[in-house]
Amino acid sequence: MKKRNKIHALTATLLVLIILNVAKAGDVEILAADFKRSNNKQWSVNVTLAHADSGWGHYADDWWVVDADGNILGDRVLLHPHENEHPFTRSLSGVKIPEGTTIVYIEAHDIVHGCSPNRLTIDLGKASNGRLRVRAE
Repeated sequence: MKKRNKIHALTATLLVLIILNVAKAGDVEILAADFKRSNNKQWSVNVTLAHADSGWGHYADDWWVVDADGNILGDRVLLHPHENEHPFTRSLSGVKIPEGTTIVYIEAHDIVHGCSPNRLTIDLGKASNGRLRVRAE
């Protein structure tokens, strides 16, 4: 009976540690985005994210550019955790922005919490010489 209680206590302790680890990481934060027009309404995009990646069980795994209707214009899948790189920046080229679209959004995702409740608004009409940098407030 004592061995069984020890196993239950160990299991409960591990569960608490997992929950605390997940809670610690929280939602992925979008810190900044850099847009550079390459040609024909295509843009290269660099996005800087902050997330307390804790390994394969909880990490920021994706960010994308969407229009006002939620259409995905570009998607950057993150294939591994960035445990020792905070914040981190990843690039995506060839993002096609439809003619007449000036407002787009950066959204991000982590594998535990899903989509971040915050997104970054990008007004491409403010680009100067085909470049625009937007930082989160």
